[in-house]
This record gives sequence, structure tokens and C-alpha cells, in this order.
Amino acid sequence: MSQNVTLILIIITAASSIYGWNNPDVQNKWMFSPYSVYHGKQYYRFLTSGFIHSNTMHLIFNMIALYFFGGVIERIYEITFGIIGIVFYVITYIAGIIVANLKTYFNHRNSSFYNSLGASGGVASVLFASILYRPTVGICIYFVICIPAFILGVIYLIYSFYSGKRMADDINHDAHLFGALFGIVFTILLRPTVIISFIQQIIEFDLSSF
Repeated sequence: MSQNVTLILIIITAASSIYGWNNPDVQNKWMFSPYSVYHGKQYYRFLTSGFIHSNTMHLIFNMIALYFFGGVIERIYEITFGIIGIVFYVITYIAGIIVANLKTYFNHRNSSFYNSLGASGGVASVLFASILYRPTVGICIYFVICIPAFILGVIYLIYSFYSGKRMADDINHDAHLFGALFGIVFTILLRPTVIISFIQQIIEFDLSSF
């Protein structure tokens, strides 16, 4: 199976990110500014903010994750749903970007100084769709420490939740959390039986053999 759509999303995101780096005015207009959305009705920022990144490492990290996990979901959806599966996959990613910004919007719509950007919400959405389908597959952190996907998923959700409440850094952890939650909910809505398969795979999983 191909990963055509995943590669297209990566190319578009990389190109628009590089374009933004070379055109600061565009970067400023595309990033997610809850204040501008609320007071200026610039709703397009919910989406455009997911196609620009703050720096090279930010872009590379998100696109590597999208390549691996987005590729998995693209193939699974093609097999499971046929051609309409490609549409479901794109919705998972695009809607993940939009939904991931909702809590940030309500929390910071009167904060003129607050901005965020990046595809993390969409990436988190496809990541957790992948975890639902393949919960016992190993996910390697920095290609060194490998953890079963469902365990890493739990750690990710807890970390994002508490880090979002602490707000001790410049990372939008709420976007990570809500992108992930959207990925879980939307995947189950598309195919409710996935949760049965998810539970069964975990029950049969032998951690000692990992």
C-alpha cells in the first residue's frame, strides 16, 4: 500500500513552514492567535497554524511522527474502508489540528500576547488512531527506548494533562491532549469494534516477551 496522502501532507507542511520562516508577516497571519480569532474573527487560524512551525527541529519531529503513524493509518483505512478511508484519514488529521486548538482558544481569547503553531494536534490525532488499531506495537523514543504503544499512550495523556495545567514551558500541551482525545473519539466513531480489538490485543499481550 502507498503513503501518498501522508507524503503530500508532509510536503505541503514543510513547504508552508519554510515559506513562513522566510516571510514573517505570513507566519504571523497564519499562527494560532486566540485573540485575533475571537476579536478579529480570523477563524482560518484554527487550520493554518497547523501548517507552519517555529523551527527546523519542530518541523522535523512532527513530520517524522506523521510519516510513521500517519502512514499506518492511511494503509489501515484504505484496507478497512476502501477509497473513502483516505477521506477519513485526512479528516482525522485536519480536524485533529482544529479541535486541538479549541481549549487554547477559550483559555486565551482575551490574551493578545498568546500565539501557538505547529501540527502537533493533527499528529497526536493520527498517533492515537494508530495506537487503537495497534496497541502492542513498540514505539521507540529517540530510536532508543521502546515502549508498547498503549503504555506510551497513557503516559502521553497524563503528561500532557498535567503539563497543560502547569504551563511551565512554551509548549502547547493542551493541543497535544485534545488532538489525542479527538483521535481516540473519532476513530471509535468510525469503527466502534476497534475498541474490542484494542482490549483483546492488550489482554493477550505478554509484556515479558516485549
